[in-house]
Amino acid sequence: ACDIDSEIRGPADVAVPLPEVPEPGIGWNPEAYAAGRFSEAPLIDGALTDPAWASAAWTDDFVDIRGDAAPEPRYATRAKLGWDDEYLYVGAELEEPHVWGTLTDRDAVIYHDNDFEVFIDPDGDTHLYYELEINALGTEWDLMLIKPYRDGGPAIDAWDIAGLRTAIAVDGTLGDPTDVDRGWTVEIAIPWHVLEEAAGRPVPPEPGDRWRVNFSRVQWKAEVVDDSYVKQTDPATGEALDEDNWVWSPQGLIAMHYPEMWGFVEFVEDASTEAAGPDEAERAVAALRQLYYRQRNSAAESGRWSRTADALGLSSAPLAGVPWPPVIHLTPTGFEAVLELADGRAARIREDGRTWISG
Repeated sequence: ACDIDSEIRGPADVAVPLPEVPEPGIGWNPEAYAAGRFSEAPLIDGALTDPAWASAAWTDDFVDIRGDAAPEPRYATRAKLGWDDEYLYVGAELEEPHVWGTLTDRDAVIYHDNDFEVFIDPDGDTHLYYELEINALGTEWDLMLIKPYRDGGPAIDAWDIAGLRTAIAVDGTLGDPTDVDRGWTVEIAIPWHVLEEAAGRPVPPEPGDRWRVNFSRVQWKAEVVDDSYVKQTDPATGEALDEDNWVWSPQGLIAMHYPEMWGFVEFVEDASTEAAGPDEAERAVAALRQLYYRQRNSAAESGRWSRTADALGLSSAPLAGVPWPPVIHLTPTGFEAVLELADGRAARIREDGRTWISG
């Protein structure tokens, strides 16, 4: 029997190309964090000195976005979370000997400065998620992604986090190249009502609920020219040197918009609770993601979807202990792959990368 079927066709029944999807260069092993409920709301002043924050654990120091094989970050970065009935709170500490920023307009492309970024996918399906970026001047860029860029996006820049509260505290002198700073801290309060749309359920979360979250720090190499900070450039091209990307849960490639690689944040009453590792359903979804990469890249070359995991070189499960193989259903627009779970539910993924659990 033929292992490949269903030529990819567009609305006019004309074969259409499907772009390849770069695969992460590391295995699936997302970080996990237990976010405790705050009994008293912190003052949003950027300092992270309120008693509420004392109970919240720091994440491990951030690593290069590509993983451990990449160079270790030059400066330390870490974050912590908490929540109450009104807000999700994020705090971050960024070591930085020279704190500077240039962008002052809201919704500017903030990562053109050094920045701190928050990514939130409440239901973990990799679609309809949130991004927030902030620089040392406190300038914000918030946007909603309907889908990751690899799956067609788009990003909605006009979307704003109504009621967002942020603050920056600089341990040193902002924008002064004549001294050496210690760094800057970020404090963020995101109202739950803004996150409800992508959560698909009432907010705040119930204790035990798990969301996909990641944090990123963009760091440019800069030098002092005429008493100002200027990005270092490549002498051969005159272009700015590539920025560094340091994250909490590594992606395995230089691309933040791979929500399947983000960490798990579990909401708990007591911050001393240890976050649980991935469960059977989460591992099954991660295994199906490997099939999605193979399907997309195979189809980009052949113009057709494969109808068996075997045809994609996935005769055995990509993750240990996951039931395998999935059943692949060809559809008028693509495919849907299904893994039956031991508890009677099913993990599913389709051609645009969306995942969900049914049953």
